[in-house]
Amino acid sequence: MDTTPMDTTPVAHRTGPTRRRMLGTALALGAVAPLGLARAASAAPAPAPAPAPAPTGTGTGSPARLTLTAPTGPFPVGMVPLHLRDESRLDPNARPGRFRELMATVWYPARTADADAYPLAPWMTDGALKAFLDDVGFPLPLALAPLTAGHQGAPVHRAGRPLPVVLYSHGAGSHRADHTIMVQELASHGFAVVTVDHTHDGITEFPDGTVVTRDSVAPVAPRDYAADLLFLLDRVVDLANGRNPDVDGRALPAGLLGGLDARNIGAAGWSKGGTAVGLAMVADQRIRAGLTLDGRMECNPAITTDIDRPFMMMTAIYNRATSPYVETFWGHLRGWRLDVQVTGAVHSSYGDNMTLIPQAGKLLGLTEQQIQSQVGTLDPDRGTLIQQAYPRAFFDLHLRGRHCGKLLDGPSKAFPEVVYHP
Repeated sequence: MDTTPMDTTPVAHRTGPTRRRMLGTALALGAVAPLGLARAASAAPAPAPAPAPAPTGTGTGSPARLTLTAPTGPFPVGMVPLHLRDESRLDPNARPGRFRELMATVWYPARTADADAYPLAPWMTDGALKAFLDDVGFPLPLALAPLTAGHQGAPVHRAGRPLPVVLYSHGAGSHRADHTIMVQELASHGFAVVTVDHTHDGITEFPDGTVVTRDSVAPVAPRDYAADLLFLLDRVVDLANGRNPDVDGRALPAGLLGGLDARNIGAAGWSKGGTAVGLAMVADQRIRAGLTLDGRMECNPAITTDIDRPFMMMTAIYNRATSPYVETFWGHLRGWRLDVQVTGAVHSSYGDNMTLIPQAGKLLGLTEQQIQSQVGTLDPDRGTLIQQAYPRAFFDLHLRGRHCGKLLDGPSKAFPEVVYHP
C-alpha cells in the first residue's frame, strides 16, 4: 500500500503478511515471490517462516510460470523501451551535474502479419526483477516471472490515422510494469501507451545494465512524478513529428515515428502516480483526459486548481468519504467526471497485483485470508476484467469520441461490483 505523506518519500505500512515474510516463505519453498509488491527497502526482518506445502508444478518438478491476463483487443501488441534524458532538470539523487534519466516503454497495436516473428517481452527486465528480490535478501529464480503479450520491436499497425496516446505513471516504490494488464489491453484496442519508471522512487534498469532502486536522498515527490510526465509528453510530440528521442539512438519499430497522435493524449496513474496525473493536467492542457486508480491526490500545496477536461477516479481506500484530499480534488473537476469504487478492492487490488499475488500465494502455501489481506476480497478474475473494461471505455470516449456501450453512464449489470458515486 502506498502511504506517501504529502510530498515526502513514503514509508510503507502493511497489514497481514509482509513482503519479507512472503519472500521468506518463498525461499523455503524454492518458489516465486509476489512480484507486484515492490516497496521500500526498510521492512523489518521477518521471523522464520512456518512450514508450508510444496508448490504444485507442471509435472516436471518445477512451479509453472506466472501469467498475466490476456488482452481482449483485435490487434496483437508490440512494445519498445526508450532511454530518455531530461536536459532541463538536474537529478538531485544522481551524481553532481547529472541530468534526470528515465526508462520508458511504448506499447502499441502491432501489425498482425508480423507480430509472431518477434519475441514476447518479459514483465520486468532480469536486472530490475533481481534487484527487487535482492532488496529483501532472497535470490529467487527469475524464470517464474510472467511474460507479457508485447512483441518486442514488432512493426506498428497503421490504419491511416495516428494512434491516440495514454501516459502511465506508477505508484511509489513500484515500476512501470505494475499495470501491464491494463496497458496491453489498451494497446490491443488501438492505443499507444507510454509507461515510465520514476527513477529513484522505484526499480529500473538502464540499457547498460545499471539498476537504480528506491535509494533517493532527496524525496521524489508527486510533483517530480508530474514533471516526468510532462517531459514524457514532449517526447510523444517528438515521436509524432518523426524524431527519435532515445538518447542511445536505438532503432525504433517500423511505423512508430510519425505514428502517434500528439493532439489526443490522456494520462493514467496508480496511487502516487494518480496524484501526478492530476498535477500534470493542471500544468498542461495537452493532456485531454485523466484517470486515477486509487490516487491519494495528496501533495503540498494541495491541488486546488480547476480542471476542465474529463477525469475519472477508480477508487478503493482513498475515496471521497475517507480522504479530504480526494474530496477537494473532486470539487475542482469542472468538466466530465466520474467517480467509481470497486467493492472488495484494497489499494493494491489495482494493477497486476490482482492476479500475480493470488498465483504466487498458491505456490507459497498462503491461506486465502493472507492473500486477501494483499489484494482484497474482490475475485481476481473480476478485478482484472474491471481494470481492462473501465479505462478502455473512458479513453475510447474521451480520446476517440467512441461511446462503446453504457458502461460510463451508470451502474452496470455486467459489473455489479462497481459502485457509481454522484
